[in-house]
Amino acid sequence: MRNNLRQKTYYGVTVGILMVNSRFRRWPGDIGHAGTWDFPVQYKIVHDAVPSRMTELHQSSLLEPFKRAAQELIDAGVDGITTTCGFLSIYQRELADFCSVPVATSALLQVPMVERMLPTGKKVGILTYNAEVLNGPYLRAVGIAEDTPVVGLPQSSEFVRSIREGDDTVPYDVLRNEVLAAAGDLLSRHPDVGAIVGECTNLTPFSADIAERFGLPVFDAVTMVNTFHAALKPRRFGTD
Repeated sequence: MRNNLRQKTYYGVTVGILMVNSRFRRWPGDIGHAGTWDFPVQYKIVHDAVPSRMTELHQSSLLEPFKRAAQELIDAGVDGITTTCGFLSIYQRELADFCSVPVATSALLQVPMVERMLPTGKKVGILTYNAEVLNGPYLRAVGIAEDTPVVGLPQSSEFVRSIREGDDTVPYDVLRNEVLAAAGDLLSRHPDVGAIVGECTNLTPFSADIAERFGLPVFDAVTMVNTFHAALKPRRFGTD
């Protein structure tokens, strides 16, 4: 009843997406590419949240700008909030407590669930934008054990550089090959990995390639938001 009684500016939009203020190209499959979704979404740019700050959230807070942007989306009528950066896991509790609608900050929320899908002896492996930073508070905030295998894209890679510098000219195949190499590195270091969770929302265009190459299930921002939307707006079935 609460949602039905709210005054709205947006109608027919269930999911609101808080956007990092970035300039790199977002390919189909990326959370920031509207064509990724089979349902309408509403984007809101958080202007203070430039890519260089997103891996420093344990040192310099952007919580208040994200709260303000989330509130604007909620006031306009969305029924749930998500984001375009997996490092925002660090704010999961704070944003969930602040917002009057459900919040799913990061694909990392799926890790505890995926762990329970795997047989004894198999682990979840996390593929990330920056493995040097994705530890401690970013994992604890969403219930992930700190010994979970984490491997990142090389900080010298075109994938990382293009995001950091806002370069939209890097060819798709270059990015794809770098992501596949990083996934292979994860599995060579941790052969007991039985499923991969992609922290970075910009990895999702390549999830199908990872699954095909290595024969493992891949969970990412798209699997999370699709599940989130399905719960916020369940499919209505007819009767026989």
